[in-house]
Amino acid sequence: MKQLTETQLGIFYALGAYLMWGFAPIYFKYLDAIPVGEILAHRVVWSVLVTGFIITVTGRWKNVREICVAPKKLLLLVVTTLLISCNWMVFIWAVTNERMLEASLGYFINPMINVVLGLVFLNESLSRIKWVAVGLAFVGVLMQVIAVGSLPWVSLVLPISFAFYGLIRKKIKVESLTGLFIETLLVAPIALYYLFAIADSEYINMLENDLSLNFWLMFAGVVTALPLIFFGQAALRLKLSTLGFFQYLAPSLLFIFAVLFYGEELDLGKMLTFLFIWSGIVVFAFEKQIQQKLK
Repeated sequence: MKQLTETQLGIFYALGAYLMWGFAPIYFKYLDAIPVGEILAHRVVWSVLVTGFIITVTGRWKNVREICVAPKKLLLLVVTTLLISCNWMVFIWAVTNERMLEASLGYFINPMINVVLGLVFLNESLSRIKWVAVGLAFVGVLMQVIAVGSLPWVSLVLPISFAFYGLIRKKIKVESLTGLFIETLLVAPIALYYLFAIADSEYINMLENDLSLNFWLMFAGVVTALPLIFFGQAALRLKLSTLGFFQYLAPSLLFIFAVLFYGEELDLGKMLTFLFIWSGIVVFAFEKQIQQKLK
């Protein structure tokens, strides 16, 4: 049997990561009878257990200890914890409240927000073509504002929170699995307090739930950790430019599910917004080819 090359293995991991992220809305949609806060709390608690188990199996507790004795990194991880918690809550709320199209739009915008943050905080340069891509995305958001009469907050909170999360994680250079474990561990006391002292839905007592429902609630840890592990493996084997092409797979699936399977309305205003965003993505993704043709 022919052995896969590192690049082929990287592509496998990248596809796996983004497909899992793309299909995640189906999982959260299945749980839409459960309040958003409870889903988020379960996601945090079970993520701690899953990531802790993987860290134990792979012998990475040394990485965790190194972070815990570095106050600056730990403080920055508190900030990333708040950002990713906000991101998760808004995403779950959007999926369970028929706002999947807005979530999809947000994640299409995300790469271009990363570019702007790189310009502002990392002193990265921005070519004229990338400015055109960012401009097209801005026009798309502006059209949504005009059509709806207000800012599409879901489409802005998701990419902005995730972009700043990525920026800070890039700065502190914490291995992804270790970082996720510490982040979820930091917020776990709040999640546990919410589950045991505040939440009052009919699903809060797991002893009274169906076994299948409890399984799906616990599966939140896998849904959170597994794609991140795959992404980390892909990042080790692929160029960032190659990995970048896969990042549009998840929001594309989210868009398809929203329109074809969950019946969300794609009116003219949203369609024009997406067309501008997609135009920006094409310009962004094929920057080198466009530059060659303009020479």
